[in-house]
Amino acid sequence: MHKSLWFLFLFNSSVLAAELQEETEVKFAIFSSAWGENTDDGLRVVAYNQTQGHIRLNTILFLKAESEGSEQVAVNLNLEVPSLAYADVEFPYIDLLQGNECIGRTMAESWKLVEISNYTLNPSVRNLIIEDTDSFRIYQCIENVRTIWTRLANNTQVQYEEWVLFHFESRRDN
Repeated sequence: MHKSLWFLFLFNSSVLAAELQEETEVKFAIFSSAWGENTDDGLRVVAYNQTQGHIRLNTILFLKAESEGSEQVAVNLNLEVPSLAYADVEFPYIDLLQGNECIGRTMAESWKLVEISNYTLNPSVRNLIIEDTDSFRIYQCIENVRTIWTRLANNTQVQYEEWVLFHFESRRDN
């Protein structure tokens, strides 16, 4: 019976996490080759509109922790995304890594930032097959953002406060 209760608890927690993960109507991921590569590459944002109408993803505002003395960082996109479809945009590099102790510590420990997104990252999503977990690890830092978009059918603006995950990977040197 103890195992059954534990399984039920895990199942309910998984369902709740999945429900919370799907709350926002716009999913996005931010990428840059500049992270860990010492290049001057810009940022790329890929967004998915889960609504039945066209939207314009206006801004992702990174709400940096006041306790760490950093100012908010705005990523102004002006990206139109069709209903139930993807869109992407590239623009010059913006430093999204400042003012977060977790990010600073993780970058100092030779982890590579691969993506920032408002959804959890499963290695299978990135087409990775992990056969040796001792040689590949994933680590995540969390930060709050305000995502602002406009429903183009009626020109109403939506603001949604949520978290993003900074997804790091590390491979052991062989």
